[in-house]
Amino acid sequence: MKNRMYYGDNLEILRNREYFPNDFVDLIYLDPPFNSNRDHNVLFKAESGADSEAQITAFEDTWHWSESALSTYFDLVKDAPANVATAIKALMALIGHNQMMAYLVMMAARLLELERVLKPTGSLYLHCDPTASHYLKILLDAIFGTENYRNHITWMRTSAHSSAKKWGPISDNILFYTKSDDFLWNKVYQPYDQQYIDDYYRYEDERGRFRVSDLTGSGTRQGDSGRPWRGVDPTDAGRHWAIPKSSLEEAYPDVDLSALSVQKRLDLLDEAGYVHWPTRGKVPQRKRYLDEGEGVLIQDIISDIRPLGAHAKERLSYPTQKPEALLERIIRASSKEGDLVFDPFCGCGTTIAAAHKLNRRWIGIDITHLSIALQKFRLQDKFGLVSGSDYDVIGEPVTVDAARALAHDPDNEGRYQFEWWALSLIGAKPTKGKSGSRKGKKGADKGVDGIINFFEEDDRGKPKAATVVVQVKSGKVTSRDIRDLKGTVVRENAAIGVFITLENPTQAMIKEALAASYYESPGRKGKRYRKIQILTIGDLFDGEGVDMPGQYNEIRRAKFHKSDETNSAGESQQDMFQGDS
Repeated sequence: MKNRMYYGDNLEILRNREYFPNDFVDLIYLDPPFNSNRDHNVLFKAESGADSEAQITAFEDTWHWSESALSTYFDLVKDAPANVATAIKALMALIGHNQMMAYLVMMAARLLELERVLKPTGSLYLHCDPTASHYLKILLDAIFGTENYRNHITWMRTSAHSSAKKWGPISDNILFYTKSDDFLWNKVYQPYDQQYIDDYYRYEDERGRFRVSDLTGSGTRQGDSGRPWRGVDPTDAGRHWAIPKSSLEEAYPDVDLSALSVQKRLDLLDEAGYVHWPTRGKVPQRKRYLDEGEGVLIQDIISDIRPLGAHAKERLSYPTQKPEALLERIIRASSKEGDLVFDPFCGCGTTIAAAHKLNRRWIGIDITHLSIALQKFRLQDKFGLVSGSDYDVIGEPVTVDAARALAHDPDNEGRYQFEWWALSLIGAKPTKGKSGSRKGKKGADKGVDGIINFFEEDDRGKPKAATVVVQVKSGKVTSRDIRDLKGTVVRENAAIGVFITLENPTQAMIKEALAASYYESPGRKGKRYRKIQILTIGDLFDGEGVDMPGQYNEIRRAKFHKSDETNSAGESQQDMFQGDS
């Protein structure tokens, strides 16, 4: 199966058995959006149900009790397994009609589908915060079974800070469940911290730091392991000699150790420097060197993975972005190479990036083109992957008419959705957008909708950062737009300006662009590129891209891939955004 992303409501996509058959996925990680920063009393305040339906659909870090939530509640009570229906009714009696209950109802519907698609050997990790984690655990117990609860993992997501009249909230919760007791589990180690090293590896010799442990095991033995060695009789303490096989094999790889007596093996262990003779007492101990240890087995409190800093290399200006190291730890523990990792709320794509890095297959779903655009940018920037050839995106426009329908969709902030989608076609990073939302940021954008960064060489042959600025227009366009872009290129000191348009450019626009002359690459002598470039959506569908130094002049964009997949209604995904025009 080809790696893929889906654009759309994850519940609708999950219910498509062609996309997600039973027992299909090896590992699921989800971090569903929830506005935990809202006042606790507001979350539990009764609502009239008159809120905009689009707010539910868009998962905008807030959930409201609406007709959609009410309908889903009735469906769960009527059709869900008995224990799930009972849990939902009990939560309704406890919580009432409010944002919290709307969130739990909508999550219950999705968790039922996630349990269905998970393999019997699979695992699910649900990332949440303490505001709703206890309610979510009730739902997970009902859906997966209390016997399949494995861990309540605590991640220290921030450093200590003051909080009014309560203990400082610095942690997130990750609830770990499995489909059955026959689940995959790998031992994963984390590095020793300095305090642990100082506390336990207190000794040092010419080889390095070490700690000591017993050379004996409990219980007496009649053979060699129960006989004295160098004046020490282990049976005096009701014990026997227990020799570390790995240390001996490493020190004497060519010796048949099985042919030697226990006492002779102890001699060899001492000669190799693995025996510590204490200054007090006469019972020898085993040396365990620091460089031998694999680390500490992962625990259910994660304090060694810090949140992303403001200047972290992997940061994509996505407020809820999680560090890749956190996802890598989860993926290493609960999957193997080649397994399928799935994130139904994939946001800016941290799960996908971590899965790809660790040679797992992956699927992601998100309901905003901003998230899909960021994921495309991330996969291209980090791994050189190109949408349509290296992976598929299902649910995007694949015709000009479909793109026009997306741009002119008044219910879903189509102008922003179109802009983010168009930027993703050329691998540009969006410069504005509200995470998890269908709405863009308000205020002036200074004429820059997206950017592509690349490196040139200066006069001394050293790398120098350069930028392509991108503008996207979905409505009527004129030569004034090109003049504005030229001014933006000058103001931003950009190398190239790109103008993406849904409508065909006028002759005046083309003439204005040609008048901007060329950008001459200092690192590629004699190579020059149009300073202002106009690309239509049709051009992009035909495989054209930005003519620029680096990625696009050396690795041309793959011709746009048109998927033949169908949606849950049996309609072609190519028709999902088709308009009447």
